[in-house]
Amino acid sequence: MLDWLTHKAEYIVPFLVVLTILVFVHELGHYWIARRKGVKVEVFSIGFGPELFGWTAKSGTRWKVSALPLGGYVKMFGDMDASSRPDDEKFAAMTPDERAVAFPMKPLGARAWIVAGGPLANFLFAFLLLCGLFIFDGQTRTSTVVTEVVAGSAAEAAGIRPGDRIVSVNGEAIERFEDLQRFVQLNLEQPIEMVVERDGQSVALTAQPKIIEVDDPSGCPMKVARLGVSAQGTELVEFEPLEAVGVAASETWGIARDTLAGIWQIITGERSTEELGGPVRIAEISGQVAKFGVVSIIWFMAVISVNLGLINLFPIPVLDGGHLLFYAIEGVRGRPLGERAQEYGFKIGIALVLSLMIFATINDLVRIGSCAA
Repeated sequence: MLDWLTHKAEYIVPFLVVLTILVFVHELGHYWIARRKGVKVEVFSIGFGPELFGWTAKSGTRWKVSALPLGGYVKMFGDMDASSRPDDEKFAAMTPDERAVAFPMKPLGARAWIVAGGPLANFLFAFLLLCGLFIFDGQTRTSTVVTEVVAGSAAEAAGIRPGDRIVSVNGEAIERFEDLQRFVQLNLEQPIEMVVERDGQSVALTAQPKIIEVDDPSGCPMKVARLGVSAQGTELVEFEPLEAVGVAASETWGIARDTLAGIWQIITGERSTEELGGPVRIAEISGQVAKFGVVSIIWFMAVISVNLGLINLFPIPVLDGGHLLFYAIEGVRGRPLGERAQEYGFKIGIALVLSLMIFATINDLVRIGSCAA
């Protein structure tokens, strides 16, 4: 275990850089919309806990970096703490000018936009990253022509042959081999209907991927779905700017769709909870990706940014989605939930988030222990 930790120490810096950038983007989304809506922002913090360093802007916002670099927050004027609970005592003593810039006094729609600003910023950031990547570097695509079929594989059982060109999967057109890989991983052992082009003819086939155990880049065992085909021949596809924007939007949507599908599979039991990873696994992946260059880092940041945006939209109190849920209830009732109901909601939300983090971290440590054994 000690050897593993020593070896993985090199992953900490890439992890912190990626996390800091994405947290900054998320909190900047809240901050930017809050300022546009006339709300005073008291604190903009990267990290939690004691302040390491910072400065106070002319607007009165304290910009700071704190000791625990696993998140961040923006504290609005009129809130009790970083979780955006209204401070009723402070509110009662406010002057009319102070109430005009207090977050709790803003209309429901303005508050909802401010809360949604963080996740929206993450989605926009991922989209812009991919736009830049496709405009300046293009996209590498692998041919969908099968060059090898593994003996005894699902592909062989389905009748796939070398030289077949995969045209579609479950009615969805396949333009690159990477799309097929993503489709198989997402659908696990579910049978898939394929159309291949063979000798100028379209041939319909049904294949059922198999779950096998392989080693991840760190040498740790992991279970994946495999069809049992490989392809060669990559090409760099370059795009005009407008075309790149469309491809970036499609890829951003695809990341979000596949992430939600994977989470749903874990919830329904189709996919093992062992796949849930915490900060340790993210740090590990960050270090691995950093070794493959700028393009890989950009892709990784885009994926994590979308994931961060989606997770924050979950309807769990203390997360942005929980606040939006409270605002939806307020919109229906015509008045906010009672203080006690909100307090219980925040406590339950904190318990759920902490439980999930602990569970994911235990998963990481168990995986590490199995690798180090």
